[in-house]
Amino acid sequence: MPLEALIFDVDGTLAETEELHRRAFNETFAKEGLDWNWSRNDYRRLLQTTGGKKRIAHHMRDLSLASDAIDIPALHRAKTDRYVRLMGDGGLQLRPGIAGLIATACSAGLTVAIATTTSRPNVDALCYACFGAPADSLFPVIACGDEVAAKKPAPDVYELALKRLHIAPENALAFEDSSNGLRSADAAGLACIVTPSVYTGDDDFTGAECVVPDVTHLGGIEALAPLLPTPRTD
Repeated sequence: MPLEALIFDVDGTLAETEELHRRAFNETFAKEGLDWNWSRNDYRRLLQTTGGKKRIAHHMRDLSLASDAIDIPALHRAKTDRYVRLMGDGGLQLRPGIAGLIATACSAGLTVAIATTTSRPNVDALCYACFGAPADSLFPVIACGDEVAAKKPAPDVYELALKRLHIAPENALAFEDSSNGLRSADAAGLACIVTPSVYTGDDDFTGAECVVPDVTHLGGIEALAPLLPTPRTD
């Protein structure tokens, strides 16, 4: 089956964003008068729960707080606004090889897409900060976590991306940095390349087609097609 598309996760895969997310959470907590401060170890543990609102809810359960003690959606919106502002201040860079891989893929006639748990404003902010362009000018297909019923490791967001691409999973490769992302891609029938990030180096990547420090280790577009899975017969 021919390779037709590359589908990228965002946070940790396109860029090392998680420290900026952690800073945005902590600054938002302080501004809202909450005495919460997530350390790196706290955040590494919380990243096992996908989605910012769910991480806040998880933290509240850890503190034995009632689920309605805080307006979680409002708190998360404030965090997203702060994250977008922080990203606009600069300092965030794409991971090694990402810009070149995307440019080469497009030149080769492949479609590049996004399948992410994060929200669309975060995707747009990253693309403006790192590419200097709106997300939909770079990625014709974008599927975000707030568009599906279940976040990663469920396959929903990858299935949505494949539906919008109008291709079978055997014609695409996924790029992830975490075990939750890998499990999501695998459940959608996609072969997955993993580039562990700062917070995910200790994850279990069993089932990945390959695990490399970054995409510069892949050997170019011509090395990707052999990684495609065998078409399913069920």
